[in-house]
Amino acid sequence: MNINRLICAFTLPLLFGAGSASAGNLDVLLSGLFPENQATYIGYESIEREIIPVSAPVERKYLIVDFRFNSEPGTEQLQASVHKVCMAMLKDRDLIRDLTNQGYDMVSVAFDRRSQFDCL
Repeated sequence: MNINRLICAFTLPLLFGAGSASAGNLDVLLSGLFPENQATYIGYESIEREIIPVSAPVERKYLIVDFRFNSEPGTEQLQASVHKVCMAMLKDRDLIRDLTNQGYDMVSVAFDRRSQFDCL
């Protein structure tokens, strides 16, 4: 794990804990989303896009929510799972408001270390 990811791993829980209960809400929301034998919620990570200037009108941060399948999914199951995660987060208006207030402009879903799927 590189130093930036390590810093993000320790910083995000502090950010969430400082102003709201979003981290707890996010963990609760996502940990119970799939049946035990289908996919497991691993956690989340905050990423800051350093290539975007601080003065740019877009936010520099995004969130990756991470899951692992218990067995290799088919394409349809993968697409349905991404949709399920995205819709669960979108329906939680308080969570979306909190993430927006904390400067997040995108959420990605990952089910492996090779690919991410943009959600919000």
